Amino acid sequence: MSLTLHDVSLTYPDGEDQVTALAGVSLHVAPGEVAAVVGPSGSGKSSLLAVAATLMRPASGTVRIDDVDVTHLSPARRTHLRASRIGIVFQQPNLVGSLTAEENLLVTEHLRGGSVAAARSAAEELLRTVGLENKRHRRPHQLSGGERQRVNIARAPMGQPSVLLVDEPTAALDHARGRGITDLVATVTRRFAIATVLVTHDTEYLDAADTVAHMRDGHLTGEAEPAGHR
Repeated sequence: MSLTLHDVSLTYPDGEDQVTALAGVSLHVAPGEVAAVVGPSGSGKSSLLAVAATLMRPASGTVRIDDVDVTHLSPARRTHLRASRIGIVFQQPNLVGSLTAEENLLVTEHLRGGSVAAARSAAEELLRTVGLENKRHRRPHQLSGGERQRVNIARAPMGQPSVLLVDEPTAALDHARGRGITDLVATVTRRFAIATVLVTHDTEYLDAADTVAHMRDGHLTGEAEPAGHR
């Protein structure tokens, strides 16, 4: 259950020129580890997530999830792998408004073609992990912004993925809720032995991560144990 990007480059056409989004990026994330990637807007963080999520194929380099080189898989196999091995936490929760918190987790398993009944205990455990076991029957409009983001985090590990990709989870939250969300990402990562990449422009909560790498102009540099690492 690990994620490895090796010497990954990604380019976009721009008229007659090519724009380099990722330039020889290498990153390894072990099971139970949170790797934070920080950098300003336009630095390449979103491109890194898209490649790691198998949504985009790099121009060069390799992406491995567990022991599988996913770089040249067919679109159908990438879709299957993404559904079974990758959990994604988006910046906005995007919960289904007509469903309860628990049902928002269970629908993920339904879309995979799995047994909803069998997944119910996993959903209950995940909601307990993020502190929402007593609100599992509430709908999104009955939850605060921080609670909706907790449901978003709980939903991503459904199906026991190997990799968790987290995109700016604190962007719309105040300081206290932001701290709670990053700590929850770390808790879920370690409890379920997931390899997590946390992309953020906010450097305030980096002590929740195991490693920190800085992205600028498509280059990933400065991977190190963050100050105040616990």
